[in-house]
Amino acid sequence: MKAFVDVRELTLLVLIVVIIITMSWLNQYFFSAANFRAVAVGMAPNAVIVIGMAILLASGGFDLSVGAVMALSSTVVAMLLLDGVSIPIATTLGIMLGAVAGLGNGFLVTILGINPLIATLGTMSITRGIALVLTEGFSLSSLPPEFAWIGKTAISGFPVLVILVLALVIIFDLAVRHTRFFRQVYFIGANEKAAMLSGIHVNRVRIIAYVLTGMLAALAGVLLASRLMSGTPTAGNGIELQVLAAAVIGGASLHGGEGTILGAFLGVVFVALINNSMTMLAVSIYWQMIVIGTVLVSAVALDMLIRGKPA
Repeated sequence: MKAFVDVRELTLLVLIVVIIITMSWLNQYFFSAANFRAVAVGMAPNAVIVIGMAILLASGGFDLSVGAVMALSSTVVAMLLLDGVSIPIATTLGIMLGAVAGLGNGFLVTILGINPLIATLGTMSITRGIALVLTEGFSLSSLPPEFAWIGKTAISGFPVLVILVLALVIIFDLAVRHTRFFRQVYFIGANEKAAMLSGIHVNRVRIIAYVLTGMLAALAGVLLASRLMSGTPTAGNGIELQVLAAAVIGGASLHGGEGTILGAFLGVVFVALINNSMTMLAVSIYWQMIVIGTVLVSAVALDMLIRGKPA
């Protein structure tokens, strides 16, 4: 059992298949191209953000400001587009805004030594507040039609948005497994002092990880704005906890040194399918919150029992 669960990707694939088979039997509309397309498009922002979150968790850190950064990025990009800025420039500036937010988080955590929980909780409030101040709490719509290309276009029935997400997952999963820099992230998370003694620039690697996470959160904001054709300052409320839980379900550890991008992505798929299943079964939204919370806590608790150590 322990050996089976240690291969987290395989475990999640089995669970995902079980959910699909069960729901196909319970609801005739579940196993359809339209439903799977809706699930894939809906979970795209979480899937992009979880890449950065998995890397941060492997380094021994995490970021609670990703949802706020996503909202601020979508808002700023929408404002720029409405002011006549070209789509490539507006998109680039939006992603660079995420890099600045990540750099700030990295500075607070590594240079000032503030606990990641307090640092990123503070920047979450600041970032969300900036988005609300800029828009006075209103969504920004009437964006240029060309901006919808990534968010709404499909190639042979397959959404471009989903293609982009899958490409990012594959690229980063391979990078994490085979490049020197990302292997350093795991060394730091497993034993920071040993990593430092071996010559790894711990602070630099962690700051880069925070910057990368901020950029991915900002990219998720751009993709969300493109899909909804609006910049929403309230977008992403609670998404940070969903992404964090999905990464842990996918094999990451809150103590660092473990996890893969593929596993984190499958964790997002797992949570998305549970949400979709309850919607298809007409479960009350209030009960959905209880069920999702119970599933996430149970999954992490089971992992702790099998591994014999905290998640």
